[in-house]
Amino acid sequence: LRLWRFAKPYKGRLLIGFLLTLCSTAATLVPPYLTMPLMDNVLIPYQNGQPINTDLVTLYLSGLLVAAVLAWMLGWARTYMLALVSERIGADLRTTTYEHLLSLSQEYFGGKRTGDLMARIGAETDRINLFISLHLLDFATDVIMIVMTAAILISINPWLALVTLVPLPIIAWLIHLVRDRLRIGFEKVDRIWAEVNNVLADTIPGIRVVKAFAQEKREAARFHAANQRNLQINDRVNRIWSLFTPTVTLLTEVGLLVVWVFGIWQISKDEITVGVLTAFLAYIGRFYIRLDTMSRIVSVTQKAAAGTKRIFDILDHVSSVPESSNPVHLPVIQGQIELRNVGFRYGTRSITREINLIIKPGEMIGLVGHSGSGKSTLVNLICRFYDVTEGMILIDGHDIRSLPIAEYRKNIGLVLQEPFLFYGTIAENIAYGKPDATRPEIVSAARAAHAHEFILRLPHGYDSLVGERGQALSGGERQRISIARALLIDPRILILDEATSSVDTTTEKDIQKALDNLVRGRTTIAIAHRLSTLREANRLIVLDRGRIVEIGNHAELMAREGYYYRLYLAQARNVDTEDRAIVSVTEHSAAVERI
Repeated sequence: LRLWRFAKPYKGRLLIGFLLTLCSTAATLVPPYLTMPLMDNVLIPYQNGQPINTDLVTLYLSGLLVAAVLAWMLGWARTYMLALVSERIGADLRTTTYEHLLSLSQEYFGGKRTGDLMARIGAETDRINLFISLHLLDFATDVIMIVMTAAILISINPWLALVTLVPLPIIAWLIHLVRDRLRIGFEKVDRIWAEVNNVLADTIPGIRVVKAFAQEKREAARFHAANQRNLQINDRVNRIWSLFTPTVTLLTEVGLLVVWVFGIWQISKDEITVGVLTAFLAYIGRFYIRLDTMSRIVSVTQKAAAGTKRIFDILDHVSSVPESSNPVHLPVIQGQIELRNVGFRYGTRSITREINLIIKPGEMIGLVGHSGSGKSTLVNLICRFYDVTEGMILIDGHDIRSLPIAEYRKNIGLVLQEPFLFYGTIAENIAYGKPDATRPEIVSAARAAHAHEFILRLPHGYDSLVGERGQALSGGERQRISIARALLIDPRILILDEATSSVDTTTEKDIQKALDNLVRGRTTIAIAHRLSTLREANRLIVLDRGRIVEIGNHAELMAREGYYYRLYLAQARNVDTEDRAIVSVTEHSAAVERI
């Protein structure tokens, strides 16, 4: 029923498909009806010594041929029509689910596995599509066939028809008995299958780490364990299903035997003819075959129901970062950011609290603090990946919750510690935030990001493929493409989240030059692992346990000899130790080479 909103746009085609199914089923019921007079009026009289009436034979055989051809044409038309509809319903379902998934907040993805979500959008929608295109069509045909056959049987001989319908209540009871058990079992199968996909989604992208630490056997064991759980759950479902299907078959065979016995008894009393019994048996054979087929659809239906439930679990989820019902549209954002008594909780854990800060347009601030102090959380709140649980964040005096999310985020450029590149060319990745960018614009952004030179050294320049997640490039090259991507959209607000922490010193200098071009004239919030890189910031915001403990520039904070002073000295000592270690290793290597 919940799928009806996806089928509603195609209700006209569905009606045509239903009418074609009705006509096709009626055409398949004609041959047994013609067999009855053929037996009684031609074959049995011929056995009793009468000559064959060729006109009747021609008439009956022509009717059988016409009925067969008509059934074939109608069957093809209804299958093609419903296949077209089902493909469109499946496509709409996948698109709607994916679009809704993209609209959900970062919080939703934090609790989900990639493999599970991929399985829902891919495998589950395919299963629903297959159910609609094949099994639902077969089910409708079976129902129509049973109803029409029952009506014909009653018209031929009511008492014989009554005997025929005896197994129906028992089969209906069996279907009711196993239906819920199968649906619950198939839901478990889907969850376990998602675990199998999750292992693949973890291992394949991380194959370099797996091989580096020689953990191939461990990952194979993880996959084997998930696969075994999948096997065990399937075995439980199959135990139920394997008993149900033969039971229905046994009941239909017993019903057919009862019809034979009752029919022979009626012939012996001259209440029916052989032709009537022959036609009756032809109809009853079709009746029980359809009944048996219809009972088998219970398994497929419950699989589709389980898949539909998993799809609608996504569609029913409401984003924790909702769009405003009365959005405010700002034609131009100046870039002033104000945080008023901002607090944020993740579940029951308090991350930040009582944050009050005003960032002026064009000002660069640095966020400083130990890991877990709330720096990344504050950036996520400003980007509105999460909504504040206390207080508010204002952009140019407007609460960011009142702005359309897409419009607001188009004014934010984000450079992450681990830049994510999509499979495609370098030009496509640079232009990701502005797909209609011209080649000169892309080249200009790459020049400003100090990426143009290394791009030209690649075999195909800007048309070179970067590989999945940019694996064909070094960390520094990926970072400079990420900076070019941010430069191209010309954002008013810039977020630098540990943009140089994962590269060597030489590469850091190149990236820092690119960042100098990027931050110019923009409101910039920078998080840096190396405090020395934040000396040029107008102000440093020092965080500890989700609170602001100090504010000032580098010189002011060093003069106070407070939290920042101790943090800076501790890091300076670590850097000196690392430098001495590097020098020692270099001198040792040089000595080895001389020897």
